[in-house]
Amino acid sequence: MKHFLVAQWRWLIADILISDLLDSTIPMRIGIIGGTGGMGEGFALRWCRIHNIVIGSRDAQKAKQAADTYLKTAHESYSERISGSIAGDDNFELAKNCDLLILSVPYENIENTCSKLKDTIRDDCIIVSPIVPMTKSQAGFVYIPFEQSKMAAASIVADALPPRSRVVSAFHSISEVKLRNVKQSLEADTFVCGDDINTVSTVNSLISEINGLRPIYLGPLSMTYQAEILTPMLLNAARMNKMKNPGIRLV
Repeated sequence: MKHFLVAQWRWLIADILISDLLDSTIPMRIGIIGGTGGMGEGFALRWCRIHNIVIGSRDAQKAKQAADTYLKTAHESYSERISGSIAGDDNFELAKNCDLLILSVPYENIENTCSKLKDTIRDDCIIVSPIVPMTKSQAGFVYIPFEQSKMAAASIVADALPPRSRVVSAFHSISEVKLRNVKQSLEADTFVCGDDINTVSTVNSLISEINGLRPIYLGPLSMTYQAEILTPMLLNAARMNKMKNPGIRLV
């Protein structure tokens, strides 16, 4: 009972602090390419309190149905505190008027996705890459660029969607399960890479809105491989040591 009460108080205090932060935040239109997966759901639930979220899918109807489900969950979790929204649309239709776009797509789909987005997104749209180049071998999960002499995911995105200054990498090592549970604090750090400090600052502000998630600036976009490689490392550690939904926190 004691531990339960402590957890409840922590949730209430964090909720009050985040509510104060949200009161001074300017709403954004955030699009999530591939948003019907677990990460898309988590981002939508966490950010809809103030922002207008549009989740995408190759099937617009599937995206709209998922959005309705997410919004219902959000209202059940936050009650009257929601001032944003969650909608669904085709992956590429949603990108036309976004302030920020998250590419929640597989590594092998980056070039095809970006080629369809290039002439659609606004020039001032911020692009966020949580993409991890990863595969699985007999030994465990492997970071592809080190094994196959390929580029980091964020570098491919930046080359395909110039200018490079608007591309930021983040969210590589956070738990999808924890992200979707809005009453749970993540108690984790996410490493952020980007070349433009103002763009990075905007992404950091969004990160700080997520309960228990702290942005840690790692450096320019060229350093993003150091963040991407953490995902296979965490998955290998979890598998070998029977850990559930681990994260990283610098102390």
